[in-house]
Amino acid sequence: MYIVDGIAYAGDPAPMIKVSGVRPMKDHKLWVRFSTGTAKIMDFRPLLKTSAFAPLADEEVFRSVYIDRGIAVWNDGEIDIAPEYLYEHGVDAEETA
Repeated sequence: MYIVDGIAYAGDPAPMIKVSGVRPMKDHKLWVRFSTGTAKIMDFRPLLKTSAFAPLADEEVFRSVYIDRGIAVWNDGEIDIAPEYLYEHGVDAEETA
């Protein structure tokens, strides 16, 4: 059991997931290593249709990804994506190898 903001929850809290490594790949895919040790590949092509990620359609901008405090970011922090989203929607890198 654990307590957050005065509310008791059963079980153990989920570990905080952070990005610990990132590498842009061709076709707007991103290889990501997480603080859990897991590596996944995230296909950004569907996200490029949204206004928040549209600037990443430019390959040069997409390749400029870096990590800031455990989060993948672009454009000096103007664009970022939650590590949890990458973890949930990414495909296991070993499966795609």
